Amino acid sequence: MSRRSSSPAAPATATPQHPIRAEALDPALSTVAQQLAERLQLPFSTVDAAIPAFFALQLGPDGLQFVDLGPDAPGPLRIDFTGGAVAHRRQFGGGNGQMIAKAVGIQPGIRPRILDATAGLGRDAFVLASLGCELTLLERQPIIAALLADGLARAASDPEVGAIVARMHLQPADAIATLRALAASAEAADRPQVIYLDPMFPQRDKSALVKKEMRLFKPLAGNDDDAPELLAAALALASHRVVVKRPRKAPAVAGRAPSHSLEGSSSRFDIYALKSLKGSN
Repeated sequence: MSRRSSSPAAPATATPQHPIRAEALDPALSTVAQQLAERLQLPFSTVDAAIPAFFALQLGPDGLQFVDLGPDAPGPLRIDFTGGAVAHRRQFGGGNGQMIAKAVGIQPGIRPRILDATAGLGRDAFVLASLGCELTLLERQPIIAALLADGLARAASDPEVGAIVARMHLQPADAIATLRALAASAEAADRPQVIYLDPMFPQRDKSALVKKEMRLFKPLAGNDDDAPELLAAALALASHRVVVKRPRKAPAVAGRAPSHSLEGSSSRFDIYALKSLKGSN
């Protein structure tokens, strides 16, 4: 999911609250948390000098998390590749038979090089890495990129998933600018075989889990109104195909029509075929 570089706008109110503050949940992490706040240009809040805010980026013993500070807020958003739903999908998700695997062209003996230009929480990239693909991940929203980097760093030392996340290479960068620059300079052999896009869309899955996460994720991400420009940049760079994930009933991204689509119960993959992947590895 590609992201805006700006912080979420504060709700209309007269209170002098900041949109987001950074803080340490453990005094021993204060120095690191303050350095992170400076890098992300967030105000740093301490117990002695608390800064009113709507959201907080918190560094604690369990890693980095993003929380809504309002009443009746959901739990914190923290990226974890070692447990929960991610671990369950890795163990029981269906392997090469998953729709996303078919969409990117995974076949016996073929593991395409993939550029995920809208990395977001990194879950789809993790699935593809667990199936043996090497991925470059782009994420343009700095706080989401920081959360993803933290999740990857913690997973790197895990004996079961360390080898998987080693195939996921994160670059905090604007996807459109990066894709255009690579299209202008990359040699044919260096171009990603597959570019994967999952632009934000206003109507998403309504499950309780997604609603909880989207309440935290959406203020950071916004909607990807520049998805047509992102698709065009991806088509100019990819050597073999571009894959766009969409809600099942959503229209295709404006621009070139997809070659074909794979449709599931709640989502759809629009595939823009440029060249056959057979025998390309």
